Amino acid sequence: MKKMTLGQHFSELRSRILWTFCVFAIALCVGWYLSPWLQEFLTLPLLKVWPDGALLYTGVADGLMIRFSLSVLFALFISTPFALWQIWAFVAPGLHKSEKNVIWPILIFSPVLFLLGVAFAFYILFPFVFGFFIELNQSAPVPSVVLPVAKDYLSFAIGLLKVFGLAFQLPLILVLLNRIGVLSKTRAIKMRRYAIVFIVIIAAVLTPPDVVSQVLLALPMWALFELSILFMKSDNDKQNA
Repeated sequence: MKKMTLGQHFSELRSRILWTFCVFAIALCVGWYLSPWLQEFLTLPLLKVWPDGALLYTGVADGLMIRFSLSVLFALFISTPFALWQIWAFVAPGLHKSEKNVIWPILIFSPVLFLLGVAFAFYILFPFVFGFFIELNQSAPVPSVVLPVAKDYLSFAIGLLKVFGLAFQLPLILVLLNRIGVLSKTRAIKMRRYAIVFIVIIAAVLTPPDVVSQVLLALPMWALFELSILFMKSDNDKQNA
């Protein structure tokens, strides 16, 4: 492979940054037109458990801000994998084969695990959480009208989706630590009881203050921890490698 000068490296980096920005800008425009559908889609879990419900707009510019925020979210969702690929294409020629074998599975499985976490939160967690909150609010001991603010609801829902998407990165992190020699399989097994306590604490901190959502985050994280152990290399395998 022909060696590139420092100027050529900077030129390539600038080109890749510009391409990433272009993809983001195009995705932002597309997201602007898709944002009403995105808002309807994100609100669907709430309306399924609350068919007669409605969301409240408290300001004149709420519709504009919601649409812009969803457009940016969509643009980030589309452009992030492209940006990661551009980073990989830029640094890959300078990496050893062993380093490539560690990094490229991360680029593939990280988005997959993130989407699995988002899907789990959307289709399994949301019906329980929103049903719990609506029932709790409607059963208040004083006369009440339940009118969630649209901005607050979307912020809450998107925040939970991000939490679960990031939480599902756990096996990837643990397997990576194992492959680079930081965490052995034997040590991970011995740390199981401490890991469970840590997972419960993380679930309590990251989720709303109700037991249902905390359990629904802690259980899959525990399962992912156990799955990570299965994919870790044992000490004997590393010595034979």
